[in-house]
Amino acid sequence: MRMVFGVLSLLFVVAVIGVLAKKQLGAVSGASSPGTTPQQQSQQLQNQVKKSVEDAMQQPRPEPDDK
Repeated sequence: MRMVFGVLSLLFVVAVIGVLAKKQLGAVSGASSPGTTPQQQSQQLQNQVKKSVEDAMQQPRPEPDDK
């Protein structure tokens, strides 16, 4: 009985991980337009990361409180 419960629990966990992985992959691949090639998708992702880093570098740092 305990072995059956263990196998069913394992199958449930694998199913949940599969659903989450499918949802995550759908969100990543659905972000680009449908007619783009993998090379274009890679270039778009590189540009997004570059822009994010540049925007983060432009934000002023907080001044330390010297008392």
